[in-house]
Amino acid sequence: MLNKLMKILKALSDANRVRALAAARHGDLCACQIIELLGLAPSTVSKHMDILKDAGFISSEKQGKWTYYRLSKDRRNPNLQALITLVFTILEKDSTVKNDRRKLKKIFEVTPLELCQSKKCLSRKKSWKGIAIIPS
Repeated sequence: MLNKLMKILKALSDANRVRALAAARHGDLCACQIIELLGLAPSTVSKHMDILKDAGFISSEKQGKWTYYRLSKDRRNPNLQALITLVFTILEKDSTVKNDRRKLKKIFEVTPLELCQSKKCLSRKKSWKGIAIIPS
């Protein structure tokens, strides 16, 4: 149990991971959308998402060229679900999270393909480390 608690606390100990978690509240996100939102390198986003996934906060699903991340729907851990609710309640009025919500609305206006083509993500296959935008 201590090991699981440490994974959860580690996941919440980075502002970018908390921002990604808060963004996932608004729907499925592909890696390119998270990269655009956070302004981080693909490999950095990949690491952050692995940590959130390992802690049980998010799950992922491969759909063609993209891997989509979403809030975990695993109800076997009610303490984790309560913690997610607490985090969202605390962040409700946070200015960074509010700005992220506005930015997400603009990100959702284009498809992941359009977003990645505009950023030339499709030509940087090796930097994606197999998480998104790599043809199967």
